Amino acid sequence: MHHTTDNHPDQALPRPALLLAMEPGLAGRLLADHHRTRLTALTRTDPRLVAHDLADPPPAVATALADAEILLTSWGATPLTGTVLDRAPRLRAVIHAGGSVKPHVTSACWDRGIAVTSAAAANAQPVAEYTLAAVLFANKRVLHTAHLYRALRAPHDWHQELEGAGNHRRTVGVIGASRIGRRVIELLRPFDLSVLLHDPYTDEKEAAGLGVTLSSLDDLCAASDVVTVHAPQLPATHHLLGARQLALMPDGATLVNTARGALVDETALLPELVSGRINAVLDVTAPQLPAPDSPLYDLPNVLLTPHIAGSLGGELHRMADQALDEIERYTKGLPFADPVRAEGLGRSA
Repeated sequence: MHHTTDNHPDQALPRPALLLAMEPGLAGRLLADHHRTRLTALTRTDPRLVAHDLADPPPAVATALADAEILLTSWGATPLTGTVLDRAPRLRAVIHAGGSVKPHVTSACWDRGIAVTSAAAANAQPVAEYTLAAVLFANKRVLHTAHLYRALRAPHDWHQELEGAGNHRRTVGVIGASRIGRRVIELLRPFDLSVLLHDPYTDEKEAAGLGVTLSSLDDLCAASDVVTVHAPQLPATHHLLGARQLALMPDGATLVNTARGALVDETALLPELVSGRINAVLDVTAPQLPAPDSPLYDLPNVLLTPHIAGSLGGELHRMADQALDEIERYTKGLPFADPVRAEGLGRSA
């Protein structure tokens, strides 16, 4: 950290200047009244001044940016290029109330020694919760049953219909021991499920500590009742799940994707879904908004949601809490509890 002192670390330093930078309208949802009160107690800031464009800032933003020691960013923040940073000579820290910092933290930030932290841990929780619900409902065949019940509206032998359904001793394949992937593994632990993991950076010892079995991608797809994707979007993970992997998935298996649409080859996925051979829970697609005539909207074996697994509603406040905790650590001259480091971005979201 650059904001240090020879005093006792619990002794507060002079309040640093802070500027909020994020997409229009987000700050009002992100920060509750108690967050704004805490923010103004910790820093010199105007919580009503939110920078939407740091590349061509209006005068009030330009003045605040020139004085800012901290940027509190979130989704839709302007990329922090060298040109932008030239307008922020006092900037020492970027505290991101969101997940990935890749859209706005550039190499210029690392070159200038700016400290970066992210609320990715807070944002991982709702994604993992969504995934847990998707896994349990998929194995219980809830979507299929609800559609059939609505169509029949009559007595039916549900035990025969759902023979083989349920979460007893089923297998879940987790692709990616990311922050979210690890949280999913934790949430799956109380259930009577076997968990396979595919991750090129995880060894047998670490997998054993997580309570999972390491697997190749092909073997995981072939053995899993539910395959859930939690790998980062990188050149190496583009279309990680292609025609071969999807064909290996057992009949009736479910693919859950809350990561990024580009990790799955949709041209290979669509025929598998249209045929009804496998099912999907898709919170992300490529493009993120499918074309109006996409079959994904109407297929009975697909649950399609508009990228809602991450923080929304009251869940945004969890990210604000984590960001404010990091701001408080900074004001005390302490290192961030959850720093983002440049060398780790090559294999993370």
